[in-house]
Amino acid sequence: MNIKKIILMRHGESKWNQLNKFTGWKDINLSKKGKKEALNAAKLLKKNHFSFDIAYTSVLKRAIKTTWIILDYLNHMWIPVYKSWKLNERNYGSLEGLNKEETTKKYGEKQVQLWRRSFTTLPPCLNTQEYNNLINNKKYKKLKKNEIPTSESLEKTFNRVIPFWKSKIIPQIKKNKNIIIIAHGNSLRALIKYLNKINDNDIINLDISTGSPIVYEFSSENKPIRYYYL
Repeated sequence: MNIKKIILMRHGESKWNQLNKFTGWKDINLSKKGKKEALNAAKLLKKNHFSFDIAYTSVLKRAIKTTWIILDYLNHMWIPVYKSWKLNERNYGSLEGLNKEETTKKYGEKQVQLWRRSFTTLPPCLNTQEYNNLINNKKYKKLKKNEIPTSESLEKTFNRVIPFWKSKIIPQIKKNKNIIIIAHGNSLRALIKYLNKINDNDIINLDISTGSPIVYEFSSENKPIRYYYL
């Protein structure tokens, strides 16, 4: 059986990951550790003889810069890099910028766990000013107003990631392209939920580490087989 492999990876640690803050659609840069994680991932990919024809990432700088670091180290800066808001982290609404530990003390561990990990629970929505800031952000100018969320559950994230996967990435897998996708914890959780048919309850147990390449194997019929950290 001819096994195809693609790489999925969460960006390196961001400055807000380092501060244990909810980040979501806030465009936060990589921390020093995050840059090192991206470089270490690149070295691991090179050691294992991975090369790529196409890269996909979000429109958030922590994912884009992780992509740059990896492609630069692999001497792959020339390949097409497709950026889409549909690969963004989930929008955490008014939780964005809050410290996770302090939020847990305020709302309780059970509630915060549901906001962070469950499939259907929506975080509290952005206030009007924050929402208007998103609408007026140049990155999202081409989106319809109803496409810009005030907050997102994992389910809502799933509903934008999977159509993108089906329409943009699956056709490239069928063409035997070597692909790397560098995205975010929840956009990747949504994708893995879909590929592995993880049920709505069990998805709460899935977490994705920063800066760690995941190998996803597909059969010659383009059916997902398994995934594992490199």
